Amino acid sequence: MTRLNQIAFFLICAVVVFTTLAYGTVHQPVIALFNLTVAALVLLWAADCYACGAVRFSRSPLQIPLALLGLYAIVQIIPFGTFTDVAGVSNIPRTISREPFATQETAIQIFILCLFFAVALVCLNSAARLKRIVIVVTAFGFIYAFYAILQSVLSPNKIYGIYAVPHATPFGSFVNRHDFAAVMEMTLGIPLGMIFTGAVTRDKRLLYVVAIALMGAALLLSGSRGGLVAFVSEIILLTILTTRSKGKKNVILKVVLSLLLVGAAVGGAVFVGGDTSLTRLTGPSSSPDFTSNRTVIWAATRSVITSNLPFGSGLGAYAQALTPYDPQSGTQRVEQAHNDYLQVMADAGIIGVVIGLLFLFWFIREGTQNTRGKNTFRRGVAVGAFVGCFAILIHSVFDFVLHITAISVMFLTLMAILVASGRKYEDDILEFDEISPKRRKPAIVTPISVKSRKSSTLEQAN
Repeated sequence: MTRLNQIAFFLICAVVVFTTLAYGTVHQPVIALFNLTVAALVLLWAADCYACGAVRFSRSPLQIPLALLGLYAIVQIIPFGTFTDVAGVSNIPRTISREPFATQETAIQIFILCLFFAVALVCLNSAARLKRIVIVVTAFGFIYAFYAILQSVLSPNKIYGIYAVPHATPFGSFVNRHDFAAVMEMTLGIPLGMIFTGAVTRDKRLLYVVAIALMGAALLLSGSRGGLVAFVSEIILLTILTTRSKGKKNVILKVVLSLLLVGAAVGGAVFVGGDTSLTRLTGPSSSPDFTSNRTVIWAATRSVITSNLPFGSGLGAYAQALTPYDPQSGTQRVEQAHNDYLQVMADAGIIGVVIGLLFLFWFIREGTQNTRGKNTFRRGVAVGAFVGCFAILIHSVFDFVLHITAISVMFLTLMAILVASGRKYEDDILEFDEISPKRRKPAIVTPISVKSRKSSTLEQAN
C-alpha cells in the first residue's frame, strides 16, 4: 500500500466531512473545489497504479447505474435537427433536453460523483481501512449533531452564526432542514447497525447509545417530517434484518431496544425544546408557498412526465419543463419535484426508470448478501450502511435530498462501505472472518502484458 494510496483514502474521508460542513456543497465555488478534489483523487489513483505496476478498479455493479445515467444525459443533449423558427430565432438545435446547458452540467456532476464512488471502492481495500472510515462517519455524525443542536438553540436563523437565511429554515450547515435530516439518517445507520448486531464491545456501548440518541434528537429537532418517516423506516428494517430466525425472545429484545433508542431521541428533542418533526407531524401537510407545496408540485410533475414520454425532458431541466404546467405562471420558480422518483421519470423518462430499477436490484442484492455474514463487525457495518442508504431512499419520496452534493457523497460512501463489508482482505483474521464460502467475494488478480513493466498485473478489486 503506497503513500499515494494513503493520501487518496485520507482525501475521501476529508471530502465526506468537508462537503457537509461547506453548506452542503450547493454553491458554485464549493462545487468547483469538490470537482477539483475528485480530479486529484483520480490522479492519485492513476499515479498509484503506475507506481505499483497494477491497474486497480472495482467490479461492483453498483457503479453501472450511475455511469448509465451520466451517459444518457449526454444522449439527451445531442442535437438531431433544428427548429425552423421560434419567436423569430432560427436554427435552434433540437435535443431531447428542454435545457441542454443544465443537462450538460448535470452530466458532469454525475460523472464526478461516479469517479468519487469508483475511487472510494478501490481505496477501501483492507479491513483496517473499513474500520477507520466507519469511525470517521460515526464520530462525525456525533460531533455534527451536537453542534447542530447548539446552533439551533443559540443561533437558529444563522448558519455558523454568520450566514443568515431569511426565506428558509436552516439547520446545522444546511439551508434546508430536510438535508440535515438526511445526513443524520445516514450517519445514524452505522452505530445502529453495530449496536443491534452486538458488534460493539461492552465498554463502548454506552458511548454508542449516547451518540445514537444525540443524532436522533438532532434529526427530530430539524423539524423534517420526511426525515422522521425515514428514521422510523430505518428502525423497522434494522429490526427485521437483525431478528431473522433468532427466536421470539430475541425479537422482543430488539423491539424493546428500538423503542428505547427512539424514546431517547424523542426525550432529547423534548428536553431541548422548540419545533420538532413530531410537532410538525400534527400540523397541515400542505404549504402556502408553492415552491414547497408538494401536492401541487407533484400534480404538475405528473403532467411533465406524460408530456415527455418516453425519453424525458432532460436531466437537470425540470424547472424549464415545468413552466407550461406551472399554476403560478412562473411567479415562483420551482427547481425540484420534491420527490426524486417522480423527477427521475420527468427528467429521464422510461430509460431513467429502467436505470433506477437496475440500481435497486443490485443494491438489494448486495445488502441482503453482506448483512448475513458471520463476522459480527462486518455484519454490523453492512447492516448499518444498508439501512442508512435505505432511509435516504425512503426520504427521497418526500424531498430532493439526493440532488444535494454532500448527501450524494455520504450516500455513495455508505454504498462503498456496504460493498467493502462483504469482501475478503489480506489483513482479515481468518478464524473470525467466515461470511460464507459461496458469498464471500475474494480479490481476483488477472495477469496482463504491459511493455513498460514486466511484472504488471491487472487487479480487479471487488
